[in-house]
Amino acid sequence: MDIRSEQIEAIVKEVIANMNKGSASTTVKAPAGAVPKTAKAAVLTGLEKFEIKEFPIPEIGDDEILVKVEGCGVCGTDAHEYKRDPFGLIPVVLGHEGTGEIVKMGKNVKRDSAGKSLSVGDKVVTCLVFKDDPEITMFDMNKVNVGAADCYGLTPDDDKHLNGWFADYILVKKGSTIFNVSHLDLDSRILIEPSAVLIHAVERAKTTGILKFNSRVVIQGCGPIGLICIAVLRTMGVENIVAVDGEQKRLDFAKEMGATGFVNFKNYKDRTELANGVKEAFGGYLADFAFQCTGSAVAHSNVYSFIRAGGGLCELGFFVNGGDATINPHFDLCQKEINLVGSWTYNLRDYATTFDFLKRAKAIGIPMEKLITHKYPLSQINEALQTNLKMEGLKIAIVNE
Repeated sequence: MDIRSEQIEAIVKEVIANMNKGSASTTVKAPAGAVPKTAKAAVLTGLEKFEIKEFPIPEIGDDEILVKVEGCGVCGTDAHEYKRDPFGLIPVVLGHEGTGEIVKMGKNVKRDSAGKSLSVGDKVVTCLVFKDDPEITMFDMNKVNVGAADCYGLTPDDDKHLNGWFADYILVKKGSTIFNVSHLDLDSRILIEPSAVLIHAVERAKTTGILKFNSRVVIQGCGPIGLICIAVLRTMGVENIVAVDGEQKRLDFAKEMGATGFVNFKNYKDRTELANGVKEAFGGYLADFAFQCTGSAVAHSNVYSFIRAGGGLCELGFFVNGGDATINPHFDLCQKEINLVGSWTYNLRDYATTFDFLKRAKAIGIPMEKLITHKYPLSQINEALQTNLKMEGLKIAIVNE
């Protein structure tokens, strides 16, 4: 059958008209019935007291995204806020190690912060939320860490309430950074945020020029942060790693992550003996570089004695005020010419690097998934936080059914 040019033109016009009708909608929506009218969120209403509250799911704006939460790790920072509210956020919806699935998108949202396309159904994580502060625009976004921005799960409550990942749904607002991580499984996605902390710390350590393939590296503190630090170093090719901790189970896990030497500080009576224990674990040498991954001021004071003259130290354990540490500036810093860097959270570029780290860790057989030792539903969030405070596991996670 012949189709005349007039017919072809009419068909094209009809197709374009139908396309335009679709684009006029403010949001791209999930299938009908997929999104309820309300969402549950765990609101920290007092010290050591989460209450599950229900809030209306708001209509999203042209630059916003609604995400159905699949899971969120419990961070030490969450535990600090739960126990003593050091940031003064109560009441607040916590949870910043979260991930989930896009169920609604504003019409202006097309790509993630790395330029990858976004669609309903994609799995995502959030990173920084840039404040409405003209000073921040003076900086390269890759150099701004959470200290100069906001983070979902650590922002004050507002009239929308869905600002943290300890919930059924989270509203991702304009000015947020977001990444499409549909290629990663749920456990890997939950570990992105804490892993980015260590990517950032190792990048800070590299600025000293000391951290090399053949460096002797000591990791003090084998909680999730210290263990991930070991994993990051192993993916970089560093093999001579000594782990220091007071719990044998954590030292045993450090071996699975790639550590080659192990020191239980409970077996030593003082700092001098402990330093000799680290030295013995390195075959008679002090460390070239140390990562201090605890929030203990005493641990910070001790770590200098593990490091050789001219060596380096990255301090990353103090995400909140853990008190003052006592050091001797002459013996600990000046005489030994220690190269000291501090590290706090991460920046936007570190997130993108973290995706490659997780793929590499899996490729060389590092069992990252074993870090998540406990999973709780949202309804048991108080139990999850208590488990974290008792140090009964490694990474605790809230996983929605």
